[in-house]
Amino acid sequence: MTSRAPQLARAASAAALAAAAVGALASCSGGAAAEQPASSAAAAAADATGTWTATGEYQTPGGQESVTVTLTAKSGTVTAVKVTGSGDSPNSRQYQAAFISGISAEVVGKPLATLDVGAVSGSSLTGQGFDAAVDTIRADAA
Repeated sequence: MTSRAPQLARAASAAALAAAAVGALASCSGGAAAEQPASSAAAAAADATGTWTATGEYQTPGGQESVTVTLTAKSGTVTAVKVTGSGDSPNSRQYQAAFISGISAEVVGKPLATLDVGAVSGSSLTGQGFDAAVDTIRADAA
């Protein structure tokens, strides 16, 4: 049984990137569109209220991995986060568990519009998957 979540997450990420590119190009025109923010998803996330779930993929030395992120925000501020890992190897599961144990302290109370994590609890690669999922969540919140 295969899941379509990774393909949907990639498609949503591509759509968010396309929207950001269109916004950036519109700002070059010098017209009224130039006054709009470059990323409409980030702008909409500034006031977002709700709960969203997305999956983000990332590359490790052992292969492709992913994390599923459920994020709740009120008035654009993160109020809760849940991350579920899908590590295929013991090493990946260890790093994902470390990331999961520390992520709440890193993101709760922060603005969704600018949320971006790096290494959390010694896990640097898992943050890439988290950030990819957050990009999708920002687009969904728009």
